[in-house]
Amino acid sequence: MLVRGEWQTKNMSQTKVTAPTVDDDEIYRFPDDSFTDRNVCLVTGAASGIGRATALAAAGNGLTVAATDVDEDGLAGTVARGEDLGLEGEIEPVPGDLTVDDDIERIVDEAAQLGDLKYLANVAGMQHIDPIDEFPMETYDLMHRIMLRAPLYLSKLCLPHFRETDDGQGCVGNMASVHGHYVTSDKVAYNVSKFGLRGLTQSIAAEGEGQIRAFSLSTGYVKTPLVTAQLEDTAEQRGISVDEVIEDVMLGQSRVTEMMEPIDVANLFLLGFSDLGRHLDGGDLLFDGGMTLTYE
Repeated sequence: MLVRGEWQTKNMSQTKVTAPTVDDDEIYRFPDDSFTDRNVCLVTGAASGIGRATALAAAGNGLTVAATDVDEDGLAGTVARGEDLGLEGEIEPVPGDLTVDDDIERIVDEAAQLGDLKYLANVAGMQHIDPIDEFPMETYDLMHRIMLRAPLYLSKLCLPHFRETDDGQGCVGNMASVHGHYVTSDKVAYNVSKFGLRGLTQSIAAEGEGQIRAFSLSTGYVKTPLVTAQLEDTAEQRGISVDEVIEDVMLGQSRVTEMMEPIDVANLFLLGFSDLGRHLDGGDLLFDGGMTLTYE
């Protein structure tokens, strides 16, 4: 079982997908009057990977960031990186467990105390690799709680705060995946959760009346600890080498034969939150290098 934030280097081949450090010049600045420190962006999974990069990108655009994760040390690293970069906005750590309702409620309450809660980035995730007939249901339930139930509950709790802002507007961004469009074997819980996130996105848009928007991001493989950690399990399940997992499974169908970096995805979250994304409502940003829409 591989939880985002847990990362051990087991094979030298993993250096091909080592998660990079975010630098200031990689953060895209969007001209948006709502990107100020009075407005708060709540980011889950903020201790590492895409979540950390999204917290940094939001702070780099002047927002106050409520960064949450169960990994307190990782959150401290995210805060420290923001301070090292001298970003315009502050990153405030709000540790919590997304499988515990009391924690979810407290996370939203603490985020709302930082200013006007206006943006929610549901990024936290985990992975487990097993065929359906061997998939442990307790792991399925855990993944469902983290990757689908928590985003729904967080959205439910954030919506009233969005409506209380000066313009009554807000936005939810959900981290989906190419696995929310088509699936690969041995990842049933991940696949189901990502398809479900797209349904949640569209449900929020249907009820938001254009004032509260929602969008999802579907990327191919990104250089994150979550991807690095699953290399050996995937290799074992498929009976191939780690190099073959990278070259054939992760990049084999992609026309753009390089993985995205976490900051690339983070910048897309800020695009969706910004005024440039005002017509993005219920839609999915598919950045997969052609993986799902082309074939040889």
